[in-house]
Amino acid sequence: MSFSRKALTATLSVALLTTAACSLPRSGPKKDEILSASALAESKAFVVPMSDSVVAATSVASQTGFSAAFRNAGLMGSDTISPGDTLNLAIWENVDDGLLAQQGLGSTQLAGLQVDGTGQIFVPYAGRIQAAGNSPDELRRIITEKLATQTPDPQVSVTRVAGDGATVSIMGAIGGQGVYPLERPTRTLATMLAKAGGVSAKPEVTKITVKRGKNTGSIWLRDLYANPQLDIALRPGDVILIEEDRRAFISLGALGQQARVPFQVPEMSALDAVASVGGLQSGLADPTGIFVFRDESAPVAGQILGRADLVGDQRMIYVLDLTAPEGIFLAREFDIRDGDTVYVTEAPYVQWHKTLSALTGSVSTANSLGSIVN
Repeated sequence: MSFSRKALTATLSVALLTTAACSLPRSGPKKDEILSASALAESKAFVVPMSDSVVAATSVASQTGFSAAFRNAGLMGSDTISPGDTLNLAIWENVDDGLLAQQGLGSTQLAGLQVDGTGQIFVPYAGRIQAAGNSPDELRRIITEKLATQTPDPQVSVTRVAGDGATVSIMGAIGGQGVYPLERPTRTLATMLAKAGGVSAKPEVTKITVKRGKNTGSIWLRDLYANPQLDIALRPGDVILIEEDRRAFISLGALGQQARVPFQVPEMSALDAVASVGGLQSGLADPTGIFVFRDESAPVAGQILGRADLVGDQRMIYVLDLTAPEGIFLAREFDIRDGDTVYVTEAPYVQWHKTLSALTGSVSTANSLGSIVN
């Protein structure tokens, strides 16, 4: 009976040890598994150690900014008349019985004249007059010349009220979305944003896009404040969109957080990405096994791999070693892109620790079962 108990204990111990060794929990593949898998002939991924040349090849120029057409556009005259504007006219005639004034009245008020789609207005006895593109003073002179041939020494006053034509549309993360007239205080991008209540998103990750006809330009809000040249002059019909950065990367493995992580700055490095999720897990992470998984364009992948036969996006795995002398610098200079996956492997001793823990627990379990049999 004693022999049977020993035999049972030994059998249970072997079974539990075998099971524990084969099913240890972990957050993902080990470093050597990734490296060995990529070396297989059927592998469709390329593993590339990080270097200065890789950093240079993968760096992408900023896609934000305004073209010369936006930057070189001068300030629009604050009183320039546009189609859709509303005008108020007052006409004085130097006679008792004038063309427009009623008997005994010295002036005639023509209020609420709408500038039509062709930019014209109609004034009695003066006919259709081109108003768009002129200032109120220029339009006053034109109307005066037209009426002077029919009534002696007419005096004309023109007042512009910003209407549907001289406006811009603002939408997105702004204090007050809507349609705003272009007036003297709001002729530039920054002043118009202030007029609309200011940006309501996080300033450090807010992008501003201006659409003007077929042209579109985008900048970061922080750059608008830092560079006065980006405070472009607005034009009637401009559409301004304010939105928070939607880019994100995935963090996995022995990091402080495993999640989809939004970008916290316009340009995020690998070091920024690691820091943004709480850094490497102390006691778990392998600082030589930091991987960045990415679908890289064929031209960039070809430049890195020295190949000209690649077609389509390539699966690239970039390896960072923070223990190398230049590792921190490379991590600080390597740009993370939207959709990247940052994965940190566990240190080799962690698996040993888990194995020993599993073995100790397995033997204890076997002993307990043996005691039950006893």
